[in-house]
Amino acid sequence: MGGSSNASCKILDSGLLLEGDLIEEGGGFVSCRSPILSPPLNLSQYRGLKVDLDGAGRTLKIAIKARNRFIGMSGFFERGLCWVAAIPTNVSGTTSIHIPFNILKPTIRAKKVPLPVPFNSRAITQFQLLHSKFGLPGEINAGFKPGFIQIHLRSISVFT
Repeated sequence: MGGSSNASCKILDSGLLLEGDLIEEGGGFVSCRSPILSPPLNLSQYRGLKVDLDGAGRTLKIAIKARNRFIGMSGFFERGLCWVAAIPTNVSGTTSIHIPFNILKPTIRAKKVPLPVPFNSRAITQFQLLHSKFGLPGEINAGFKPGFIQIHLRSISVFT
């Protein structure tokens, strides 16, 4: 969690529940991360992810970590590198959104990566769902709302 925010992730029969108190000062984010996938997940035969969730009108982010194909990339750079996409949600009910891999933006701690870093869908190592005061890399999230948060991730699947 970021700063003074406090949240938890609970596995339910109907998906994953991210619930807590989001405080903007000193951080301003809450998230749930998957375990590190070993071996990495190969999704190269798919175009992207389909996400179904109840987000209460918030703009969320999905972040994906993947092993890189760059030779000579420092371990520090790779550990902090992830690819993100914004997920605007409906005020009520379930939002279903397709996230093509080719729209993912590389980022390190919400900052733009100044290099053309390709996403490697052959070696996905982790997924993360976030609500943050930062949106896409280098931008503020216009859909950010501090306070009580309850996000219900119903499913993540792939599409061709």
